Amino acid sequence: MWDQIQGSWKQMSGKAKEQWGKLTDDDLTQIAGKRDQLAGKIQERYGYAKDKVEDEIKSFESRHGG
Repeated sequence: MWDQIQGSWKQMSGKAKEQWGKLTDDDLTQIAGKRDQLAGKIQERYGYAKDKVEDEIKSFESRHGG
């Protein structure tokens, strides 16, 4: 499922920005659809624990991954 998100990251980055508003446009460009990069940036911007980040990304993935 993540492959679909990564493949259409330009469109998905807007959805990511809606969910994680603290991510900057530069962050989203740097992430470039890479799941591990997204997780790291969410942890950095929000101070979330790794398991919370995983839960949020899985939720995002299930809603937007197809």
